[in-house]
Amino acid sequence: MINDPFAHTTTPRLRILLGRSIAIGPGKAELLRLIEGTGSISAAAREMGMSYRRAWTLVETMNTAFREPLVAAATGGKGGGGASVTAFGFEVLKLYRAMEEKAAASVTAEMESFTKMLDPDYVEEGE
Repeated sequence: MINDPFAHTTTPRLRILLGRSIAIGPGKAELLRLIEGTGSISAAAREMGMSYRRAWTLVETMNTAFREPLVAAATGGKGGGGASVTAFGFEVLKLYRAMEEKAAASVTAEMESFTKMLDPDYVEEGE
């Protein structure tokens, strides 16, 4: 028996594409939130269960996709490094969250119908 409260939750997910790259999506938004909370890209990565290299790549993508950086990183060393979300990054995150809410609210009826079409006994591979 799977004891995952999200096992059968259906949720629309908003991704903002810039060309073929995802400028921001749910994972990058969560990474931004965790960077601000922890003050560290590596700590945020650990909380998300991803490698530091992957998290750094996502930060680089965000920082280059937008007109201004979303994350400011300080180089490590004797005093240690660190990272913070810039004021511009907070603006982007706030706007993205508002868009997520608006998008989800606009498809509520369709999501209810769509959910009924899904197999309730579906189990992801590897479980």
